[in-house]
Amino acid sequence: MKVSELPYHRDSANLFSKVADEPWSMFLDSAYPENDMGRYDIIVARPAITLETYADVTHIVEMYNDKKTTSKKDSFALVKEYLGDIDENLSGLPFCGGALGYFSYDLGRNLETLPDISQQDINMPDMAIGIYDWTVVVDHHLRRAYLASYCRYENTTQHWAELQELFSSDSTNEGRGFHIKTDVESNMTKEEYAEAFDRVKNYILEGDCYQVNLAQRFSAEFEGDSWSAYLKLRQVNPAPFSSYINLPSGAVLSSSPERFLCVTGDQVETKPIKGTKPRSDFAYEDKALAVSLLESEKDRAENLMIVDLLRNDISKACKSGSVVVPKLFSLETYATVHHLVSTISGCLVKGKHALDLLRDCFPGGSITGAPKHRSMEIIEELEPHRRSVYCGSIAYIGFDGNMDSNICIRTLTQYENKLYFHAGGGIVWDSKVDAEYKECFDKAAGMLKLFKLEEAS
Repeated sequence: MKVSELPYHRDSANLFSKVADEPWSMFLDSAYPENDMGRYDIIVARPAITLETYADVTHIVEMYNDKKTTSKKDSFALVKEYLGDIDENLSGLPFCGGALGYFSYDLGRNLETLPDISQQDINMPDMAIGIYDWTVVVDHHLRRAYLASYCRYENTTQHWAELQELFSSDSTNEGRGFHIKTDVESNMTKEEYAEAFDRVKNYILEGDCYQVNLAQRFSAEFEGDSWSAYLKLRQVNPAPFSSYINLPSGAVLSSSPERFLCVTGDQVETKPIKGTKPRSDFAYEDKALAVSLLESEKDRAENLMIVDLLRNDISKACKSGSVVVPKLFSLETYATVHHLVSTISGCLVKGKHALDLLRDCFPGGSITGAPKHRSMEIIEELEPHRRSVYCGSIAYIGFDGNMDSNICIRTLTQYENKLYFHAGGGIVWDSKVDAEYKECFDKAAGMLKLFKLEEAS
């Protein structure tokens, strides 16, 4: 293992900007200093291997020897295979190399048998993962930055001095700017949303499900640079599980507040979000909204359903009796909303890999519903377009076996000349259509604010 110290930047976007234009560059961003809930930022680029899954076929490129192959093996198993044997991490850093990228919501079609109804118009990979042999890690608590690697590939050692020079230089890339060319449009009118809502309520009445996450998709044409758009997004909607991913096929701009699964050694944690109230500019009103969320029987019931679902999901890979709920119905506050968040933890069964756990729990229950499979069938029936990256997960899985991941909510996808984002919420029997429709816009507030700021600039 090799670790070298780099100059510390209070804003890690300055460091990532040096590689932001490179395909397969990725930035796991705690949004510090705008958000102080996170500690580490992680930057990668120039992967040794890339894996891109389309439907049931994964395209694999070994960059260091220009070898290209395809496979129909399970995508999660392939990532585990290319990670190889688990190495001990002696650095004290959370990630010194391994797999990093996204697992889209639609990758779940390879795990669950679902109907093929909704339209697919974003032709980005269902999984896009790089195997990275080096990383830049920024520790905001200690105010230090590091270049770290397991040095599994000779190419890393050969270019170490070059990487140190690159990330120690004063150069920055603030982007080339971007421009929204059209109004933001939803793929559902209010009437169409209400019709889908009523169908969910009918399914609940018939006993098909207890809760379904129903979302609408927004889009607008844009021109320019997605990195510039992300720099604005992280200012207007800072969140602890933010990410920027630059791929040859498009880009992902995430300002997610939600952790999906974290694995450290054999310890597992997941933190589902269910229950939302908007923020207010007036302190007394803002506090009242937070208190009303904490006291809401409907939101607590919605949260509890997903807690039970995730307890069951992580139990597939955790030791019997180890799964507990240390925090139930905690309040977390972000730039535009208050959320009700619970914490579930467990201990991995010996021999189980973090990717086994991820596969067992995928996609996350907080953005499907309960029971999961039937909810996914209903989502496929009622949402006009496939979700793509939205409600999937951006994750790192280290060579040391540790993992952290988000749920891709509050996330924009740039594909060709459009920006897409979704917003939705869990529908239960007590849900009211006007309140749920408004909640979509409460959750979309950060992304909508980004578009308004661009128009005003």
